[in-house]
Amino acid sequence: MAAPSEVAAIAPGEGDGGGGGFGSWLDGRLEALGVDRAVYGAYILGILQEEEEEEKLDALQGILSAFLEEDSLLNICKEIVERWSETQNVVTKVKKEDEVQAIATLIEKQAQIVVKPRMVSEEEKQRKAALLAQYADVTDEEDNVEDVLNARKLERDSLRDESQRKKEQDKLQRERDKLAKQERKEKEKKRTQRGERKR
Repeated sequence: MAAPSEVAAIAPGEGDGGGGGFGSWLDGRLEALGVDRAVYGAYILGILQEEEEEEKLDALQGILSAFLEEDSLLNICKEIVERWSETQNVVTKVKKEDEVQAIATLIEKQAQIVVKPRMVSEEEKQRKAALLAQYADVTDEEDNVEDVLNARKLERDSLRDESQRKKEQDKLQRERDKLAKQERKEKEKKRTQRGERKR
């Protein structure tokens, strides 16, 4: 992890290469390697900010392979990616600490707010009681209306049930009449058949 002095250097520029932190370190490192920092520094920063973690190393190797020997290329690219990751972790930690501090301050302010109980005079209590008594009468009338509506509903329900029973009884009676008629026909048929046999 980065030292506290690096946190101070990173926080103002947020690790974006803006004069302090990682950007100045990268410029110094590229200059030491003999690479044009004005051209390649911004390009490398763009790759580090935009590319996925797995692709950063490959992209850096592609850029720096023209300037570095094969045996030192991988180590230098790893050093750049590791330094970038450390810088981002420190920036993230600083941001999280700032958020936690802001939340703590907000909680403290809310805790300081105290709601004072309202003092109610005797006159206000009497007015309130009078209003409640007045609306209690209205509530009684509303209850009476509710009772009437419930009674009507019960009456409708019982009439509907009675109608349904009547329909079922009529249906049963029709079936009985149909069976009785069929039995009479069968008896008549048997009687006519006996009469024909006797002839």
